[in-house]
Amino acid sequence: MTRPPPVADAAPRPRAAVTMYENLTARWPLLARLVKFGSVGGVAYVIDVTIFNVLLYVGAPPVLEGKPLVAKVISTFVATVVAWLGNRYWTFSTRRTDRPGREFLLFAISCTAGVGIALVPLWISHYVLGFTSPLADNIAANVIGLALGTTFRFIAYSVVVFPGDRRQQRDAGLAEASADSVAESAATG
Repeated sequence: MTRPPPVADAAPRPRAAVTMYENLTARWPLLARLVKFGSVGGVAYVIDVTIFNVLLYVGAPPVLEGKPLVAKVISTFVATVVAWLGNRYWTFSTRRTDRPGREFLLFAISCTAGVGIALVPLWISHYVLGFTSPLADNIAANVIGLALGTTFRFIAYSVVVFPGDRRQQRDAGLAEASADSVAESAATG
């Protein structure tokens, strides 16, 4: 009785441990970055909303009763620190510059501008339109304001704060052009 020959393994996979995450990031880096940004933002959002509501509505009397703008500035500051850590070390980890001080300053400026943008709907709702209920304050601050501020911050982080890909692409393009130039001169000379 003869045994059949052993079945040869199929062609080895190029990378044995390709995960869905790696596949996603390789095929759609912007989508992957948005997912990471959204995850970091989700954690920061929960922190922001919790602190905002605790300062404004918990306690007898609440710490910042009747001062929704101050409560929002404080809650956003704390959430910003969390977002900085998450974005620097996860979302934009491959795009960090070698100048973290400058990067942090640009991050802080972008966040401050984002806070200003996010405060406008709360200010209009609370002080101009007179909607002073907890629901109105939360919709204005944590839905409308958050959406506007978050959109601004993602664009600012991608273009200004963590521009690594653009610089890397530019540097790679310069290196490639230089290599092509050397190859041309070697071929003609």
